[in-house]
Amino acid sequence: MTTLASVPPLAPTDPRRLIAVAGLAVLLAAVVFLAGAFFQGFFIADKSGHGIANDFVNVWAAGRLVLDGHAAQAYDWTIHRQVQEAAVGHAFADEYRWHYPPPFLFAAALAAMLPFVAAGVAWLLATGALYAAAIRGIVGDRVGWLFALGFPGALWNVTAGQNGFLTTALIGGALGLMERQPVLAGCCLGLLTYKPQFGVLFPLVLMATGRWRAVFSAALTAAALAALSWLAFGSAPWLAMVQTLSTANQLVLTDGGMGWGKLQSVFGLVRALGGGETIAWVVQGGLALAVAAALVWLWRGDAPFELKAAALAVGTVLVTPYVFAYDLVVLAVPLAFLLRYALGHGFLRCEGWALAAVGALLLIYIVATTQVGLAASIMVALLVVRRAWDTRSGLPAG
Repeated sequence: MTTLASVPPLAPTDPRRLIAVAGLAVLLAAVVFLAGAFFQGFFIADKSGHGIANDFVNVWAAGRLVLDGHAAQAYDWTIHRQVQEAAVGHAFADEYRWHYPPPFLFAAALAAMLPFVAAGVAWLLATGALYAAAIRGIVGDRVGWLFALGFPGALWNVTAGQNGFLTTALIGGALGLMERQPVLAGCCLGLLTYKPQFGVLFPLVLMATGRWRAVFSAALTAAALAALSWLAFGSAPWLAMVQTLSTANQLVLTDGGMGWGKLQSVFGLVRALGGGETIAWVVQGGLALAVAAALVWLWRGDAPFELKAAALAVGTVLVTPYVFAYDLVVLAVPLAFLLRYALGHGFLRCEGWALAAVGALLLIYIVATTQVGLAASIMVALLVVRRAWDTRSGLPAG
């Protein structure tokens, strides 16, 4: 049995040591930042002890309505808003609407079994543990824990009380299990249908490469979740969701109600620069088609699986127009696959600096509410392209 005492220490120049030190440094800085925000009344609870209204209040209020027997009312903004304000004990200006598919109401109801503040903490801890385990599994080394916990993109998911950890865990789990356990990988993808904009590339790539066990498993999981939600809540939530989708698209993608600088996509960048909705869709659609074609070509080739998985993971972020800073924790997945490959084959020149730049871009979002996350995503994609090109050319690392 291997114990901590029997694990040999890392040499000062070992890349694992550098990754661990960097991850620990960012993690400690994030803890200090969050602790300060908590004691100032800006995180988890305010100075009067009331819960902070963030994205999680959306989940908790929907879950409370489910537990009270009114699942369809989660999609009624007036009623949902009343439950949100009751949860935090006061009115607030921001809007947190519920647009998720009805199967996600199961998770919301589970969270709402606890009081709001306790539920928010439990939500972050539970989904954060799944996320860290998925990233650790991909890296394949104990240093993966510190890489996951110190990943800069995780901070914005924590402050928003969002579901980025869960999304990342499912994408990372699907890709991490794809070669060894394709059925379980498909189950992860079926669960990912709670946020379908991050799953559009998977069916294309999996069918193009004949990974039918994963495809059928994903389809059956998604169908089972839909059926269970229909049996539990009836058809009303599904009809209500369909009616609210156009409102959500109008608010976010047409009117820019969330702010164009918050959309970390090419679509958001075009709109932030003054482009119209049509040209933004043309540019976003062109990018999506190019990414999809490149992924099919890469996955049908003989590139190492780590690079295929990294490319697909970063592609999920690039192809959707609807991506926010808290979603960018997903970038931990392609970076984890790149680290796994680099630890086994050596780091490329300047690759470490590029990884640091990605982290810096994600961190500065706090002072630069613009498409810095898109820049980070593109940089990760370029790292994958560089690796894939070198392996195809047979060039050595370094």
